[in-house]
Amino acid sequence: MRTHIADHPLITHKLTVLRDKTTPSPVFRALVEELVTLLAYEATREVRTENVAIETPVGPTHGLKLSRPRPIIIPILRAGLGMLEGIVKLLPTAEVGFLGIKRDEQTLQPYTYANRLPDDLTNRQVFIIDPMLATGGTLIDSIDYVFDRGATDVTCICLIGSPEGLAAVEAHVGNKDVKVVLGALDEKLNEKGYIVPGLGDAGDRLYGLAD
Repeated sequence: MRTHIADHPLITHKLTVLRDKTTPSPVFRALVEELVTLLAYEATREVRTENVAIETPVGPTHGLKLSRPRPIIIPILRAGLGMLEGIVKLLPTAEVGFLGIKRDEQTLQPYTYANRLPDDLTNRQVFIIDPMLATGGTLIDSIDYVFDRGATDVTCICLIGSPEGLAAVEAHVGNKDVKVVLGALDEKLNEKGYIVPGLGDAGDRLYGLAD
């Protein structure tokens, strides 16, 4: 597994505003979209391409285009939906699937309650988006889900993560082709499994409603 933790003043600035508990939902949603676009530049660095010949207004040249099969973006419901627009701006031709995985607040274990994905993901580049990498359970479950369907190349984009969650994902995936891109790696998890200092419940802050 490979990990990239973003180190850019714009990302840190936007995360600072996200963390502020007084930031209202409309501003929070806009910042999440902007952050994901910034993180997606790094996350898509190894997106598969192929050579293509084109004609410019003044002559022929060669360039690159995204290879087929097209990559697939999978937001983890519900909070991952708030990240979707930020990445499809960079990958407008990608397909989009959905995976509903919820954490039991007592056991802190994830369970899958919905999916809208192709049965066969063979040779597909998969981008999983979820704001928080806390205990790692949801991300592990999501990665297993797509690998079970034939995926061999998975990139996960999270706004923030915990050392405990990142270590759990790394221990689980081993040498599989998995990349985790984070806006920041925070201090720790608290006794309730929330990231500290974190930014609270991303889903509630995006949409203003409890699960």
